[in-house]
Amino acid sequence: MHRPRRPRFIPTRPEEEHRTNRQIRVPQVRLVGSDGSQIGVVSTDDALRRAQDEGLDLVEIAPTAKPPVCRILDYGKFRFAKQKKEAEAKRHQHITQVKELRIRPGTDSHDLARQMDRAREFFAEGQRVKFTLRFRGREMAHMDLGRGKLLAIAEKLSDTGWVETEPRTEGRMMHLVMAPGQRKRTISLTGSAPVKPEIPPAAAPAPSGPPQADAT
Repeated sequence: MHRPRRPRFIPTRPEEEHRTNRQIRVPQVRLVGSDGSQIGVVSTDDALRRAQDEGLDLVEIAPTAKPPVCRILDYGKFRFAKQKKEAEAKRHQHITQVKELRIRPGTDSHDLARQMDRAREFFAEGQRVKFTLRFRGREMAHMDLGRGKLLAIAEKLSDTGWVETEPRTEGRMMHLVMAPGQRKRTISLTGSAPVKPEIPPAAAPAPSGPPQADAT
């Protein structure tokens, strides 16, 4: 029985990879010399010959240009320098993660202190922390107490972190997200704005000069 032929798998060239030397199959290229000089539009064979005379490679650096732009250089050194630069950038890149710490409305002070110590460790590593408070059964009737507990945690951690997302309820859970660093907003444990004290009106100034006699 004759089976239909499957299409042949042709590996795709990675986007970051450059065509070099005989892989460049266009008739003409815009050539850049090994010293960075603009040679101009030449035939691909001429560009290859120039690269071979210098003991270097012809590398396509702008394939979408019309004609494509190629440069004469040492492709091995070029790739090594590129990989070194990418590795250096990746090493300095810091990816911030969110570490979740779970507590309960009835969590005792010892366990709560331990969770806050872990939060301080995460802040020292530059990580964000999400406190998740889960309510069960009748605890749903006292969600205001849970909010107060989360705000109290934020107040105690204010020396190493600041509140990025204030306590927010999602079903049976309440979340508080804190980020490392100094506080950027003020947290009120009561949730109400501070009341400005009333300033009494200034007393009227006393009349100046001698008193006048009443007219009779």
